Amino acid sequence: MKKQSVLRILTVLLALCLIGGGIPIPAGAVTQAQIDALKQEAKELNQQKQAIQSKIDALSADIGSNLEKKTLLDQQISITESDIANKEAEIAGYADMITQTEEELADAEEREEKQYALFCKRVRAMEEHGTEEYWAVLFRADSFSDLLGRLDIVNEIMDFDQRVIRDLKEIQAEITETKAQLEEQKAASESAKAQLVSKKTDLDNQRDAANALIAQLRAQQAEQEDAYDDLDAEADAVQARAQQLSRQLAAEQAEAERKRREAEAAARAAAAANGQNANTTTSVPASSGASNPGGYIWPVNSHYVTSTVGGRASPGGIGSTNHKGTDIGRVGYTSSVYAAKSGTVIISEYSRSYGNYIVISHGSGNTTLYAHMSKLIAKEGQQVSQGQVIGVTGSTGNSTGPHLHFEVSEGGVRIDPLKKGYLTGATIRNK
Repeated sequence: MKKQSVLRILTVLLALCLIGGGIPIPAGAVTQAQIDALKQEAKELNQQKQAIQSKIDALSADIGSNLEKKTLLDQQISITESDIANKEAEIAGYADMITQTEEELADAEEREEKQYALFCKRVRAMEEHGTEEYWAVLFRADSFSDLLGRLDIVNEIMDFDQRVIRDLKEIQAEITETKAQLEEQKAASESAKAQLVSKKTDLDNQRDAANALIAQLRAQQAEQEDAYDDLDAEADAVQARAQQLSRQLAAEQAEAERKRREAEAAARAAAAANGQNANTTTSVPASSGASNPGGYIWPVNSHYVTSTVGGRASPGGIGSTNHKGTDIGRVGYTSSVYAAKSGTVIISEYSRSYGNYIVISHGSGNTTLYAHMSKLIAKEGQQVSQGQVIGVTGSTGNSTGPHLHFEVSEGGVRIDPLKKGYLTGATIRNK
């Protein structure tokens, strides 16, 4: 561009003083790669759900297949819950990106305002002085070499004016680009929110389908009798396994205690031989325990009992007429399950009848069992204290709705914690 054209350009660009803009997003706390990774994970979860749905559709309507279908539905519900958590993380990521972009846009608009003010200042100078500003500089030269030096100054002034124009255009282009990116991010966020609503609807439908399946089984009582005998046998097998593990744990603890006492005795003998104080026994403060004979607390916040231990009418053919535990209702799919007493987790897994369940050994052959949970938190081998959260209530396994199936065994025999006075303040549903 010729130097003399700068004045014309500056005059024309005076009309651009109201143009706005933005800047590109720099690397920040949240990146598109992270969002893409979440989307890929969601895609994989969806493929898993479709694979399970294919298996569900392929199963026949007989009782054995329906029980398998219920297990698959429980798995599908678990995957959908993970999918929902994934989508919520994606939405949070978009929120962070939008916040970053808005901050960068505000910064760019502030820089544009300053650059625009400089631009207008130069335009006003050109309007007031025109080319006289440049000629005045040149005419003050008192020699040829001074003239050349002043010519360089004029060139620098004209170059500066061109940079003012160029920088303003670049900032405005950045603003335009960032605004477009911001709109794309907001649109993607809204799309993710719509998908989240859909996934939560899917979760509700899957839970309804799982519960409806068991309700359907209730209508087939005659056909299901043998199959539920198998479920009772499975429950008995779980009980036997829990007791075997509890006895094994008690034996290991007793052996550890024996070795500890032997070590203490040896230490006392050695100390006595050296004429030292041989008292190495450490006293253990007595536990205050709980305010009931067994020292148990309620495993959930609800005290509403829907089914007690012992004889009952089989609910539509589902479950044994000799109920082996205490069913506690008025819980949902997100209620915490607490350890009724401190101990060691000896089982934490899924079964057809109990769904997600945990067994805790409390020593001396005493155990508690917590069944039909939507989520297992405590792991096998973990030491848990009384009141510690070990899982979340749900309706997995042989269950028609969210509740907690709770069993207490003493010396390998199931007992009724209500009759024993271990759980007080219960409200029992009328049969």
